[in-house]
Amino acid sequence: MIAAYQALCQQRVDGALQDLFVPPSAELTRLYQAMRYSVMNGGKRVRPLLAYAACEALGADATQANGAACAVELIHAYSLVHDDLPAMDDDDLRRGQPTTHKAFDEACAILAGDGLQSLAFTALLDPALSPQSDAIRLSMVQVLAQAAGPAGMVGGQAIDLGSVGLQLNQQALEFMHRHKTGALIEASVRLGALASARAQPSQLECLQTYAQAVGLAFQVQDDILDVESDTATLGKRQGADIALNKPTYPALLGLDAAKAYALDLRDQALHALRPFDAAAEPLRELARYIVARRN
Repeated sequence: MIAAYQALCQQRVDGALQDLFVPPSAELTRLYQAMRYSVMNGGKRVRPLLAYAACEALGADATQANGAACAVELIHAYSLVHDDLPAMDDDDLRRGQPTTHKAFDEACAILAGDGLQSLAFTALLDPALSPQSDAIRLSMVQVLAQAAGPAGMVGGQAIDLGSVGLQLNQQALEFMHRHKTGALIEASVRLGALASARAQPSQLECLQTYAQAVGLAFQVQDDILDVESDTATLGKRQGADIALNKPTYPALLGLDAAKAYALDLRDQALHALRPFDAAAEPLRELARYIVARRN
């Protein structure tokens, strides 16, 4: 089921994203090429999938979450472009292809990331992509800004860079990853729910619990794959975290315990969805997929 759902959602969000990369003037062609390259070069589209699935779980048509889906993928892509830069993780490979600063140049990659960040808010506020009321769109902007900024993803990356070579305990490691990875995943679910224009406070609370669990599970599985997988499968350099001496769940807990923890987080996510009916099945399948994926 999840493969077909993923393909459908990928097709939907990629179609919407394509229209955002038309340069307004010839002088900006190379910048827009770099932006497009950074987004349309593959990827699982997990965050857009979560936005669409949350919208559907509340009984709305998935297309109401097109703006949310585009926005979270654009923010995610911008974060990868900047994370791959020499000043940060210094990676040459992303999604099986040269990273943006290798395919273009470092300055162009920085500007492309900047452009993708602002384009995310443009997509979220576009009535053609986000047909909600002005009040709901404003709430969605607030959610995304909080998740993407220093209190969320950017802050998590800062903690990550400052933790290289340190021995973090599990509480500190989870604090970092709830910001670096989890914040945008939580925002994806919440934005999808808000896009439905039907979300009740109790439903948002359950979805937040779900999103917190899958967000952390995603990072635990990433750490496991960094140990177990290979560069060709991952589409990025295998063992990168080990080489950089970054704190990871397998290093802290041991590989078997990290795997068990990922499964426990999956079960926590599924438990949070008990009040929802069959319309939330894609969310359930995504929780299972996140800890079963191989890249």
